[in-house]
Amino acid sequence: MVAALVIGSLLFMRPAAQSQAVLPAAEPQPPSSTAASTGPSVLEVSAPVPAQAPQQQPQQQGKSALESWAAGLSGPLDIPERTLIGYANGELTLRKEQPNCHLSWVTLAGIGKASSDHGRYGGDLLKSDGTLNKPLGAVPLQGAAGEAATEQRGGPLQLTQQQLKRGGGGNIQDVDDAATATGRVLCSGGTNLQAGQSWWKAIANYRASDLFRQQVLGNAQLYATLSQNPAAGKAPAARAVRFALDQIGLPYVWGGNGPDSGSAGFDCSGLTKAAYDAAGISLQRTADSQFRSVLPVPPTGLPKMGDLVFYGNPATRIHHVGLYLGNGLMINAPTEGMAVQIATYHVTGDDYAGAGHPAN
Repeated sequence: MVAALVIGSLLFMRPAAQSQAVLPAAEPQPPSSTAASTGPSVLEVSAPVPAQAPQQQPQQQGKSALESWAAGLSGPLDIPERTLIGYANGELTLRKEQPNCHLSWVTLAGIGKASSDHGRYGGDLLKSDGTLNKPLGAVPLQGAAGEAATEQRGGPLQLTQQQLKRGGGGNIQDVDDAATATGRVLCSGGTNLQAGQSWWKAIANYRASDLFRQQVLGNAQLYATLSQNPAAGKAPAARAVRFALDQIGLPYVWGGNGPDSGSAGFDCSGLTKAAYDAAGISLQRTADSQFRSVLPVPPTGLPKMGDLVFYGNPATRIHHVGLYLGNGLMINAPTEGMAVQIATYHVTGDDYAGAGHPAN
């Protein structure tokens, strides 16, 4: 399964002209009846979009501006307030130490979510046998063989002792120390984290796991988007995206509706339906029926977080669907032999057919 995820997530390393598009499997018809078609298979270089910046100011009415900032975002982002302050302090410290690195707290928060669900899960999410533990409140991720953690980690960011030393030391359990040390590891060597390729290399330098890197990117992107519009954190679209992000790494299973339905994984429309089921919105089961039953996004418009993005021929048949994350990215179950993963939603030569709103 790791090999499958790696194949999908590393296609962005190839020049576009040399990439071979994967054929998303049709559903519910047997795969043998699938007509030849192109579909999304590339994850192009990307870093999370800019987020609402924390500001450290003198205390006002018993709370500092940073504490007030964290109090306003903690609920919508589902990050403990004190932990969120730690991520922000990491950014504020690195702003002074290495301003050209452009470290954002959302990258630290993405690492914290992928490592330990922001400290809610006491151990590393990756077990010694290479499978993934289950964070509290999340669907278990499977198929991460060979990506086991080999050193003891602690705290929300799950630093190794070696990484903590590289980052200047401190208390591995203290979120402020850990965030600063993590920032120093990410920013080492003059890294500019606003550049997509540099961001990807920095996360790999922190932990060499493509599964981990996708989880960090997806959650960091979600936090950046919600920081600009906290009220959207409780909307069905955000709840569906959270669900889908928790499925990254599960296998593609034709006709699969996920572990809660007794399947090891999902097919494309099984994932989108389960995501919106978790958000309290019922969708049709197949990609084609979803396309024809949701409110279409105007052809001149762009999809928004939580929109469904479709592939195929609207006049005949839609064969694939994904869930739009933002920043040109989607979460999808691509095809046989590949894991649920993040991909660029629209690339040259694909058969993108448009987007739709499952809920207002």
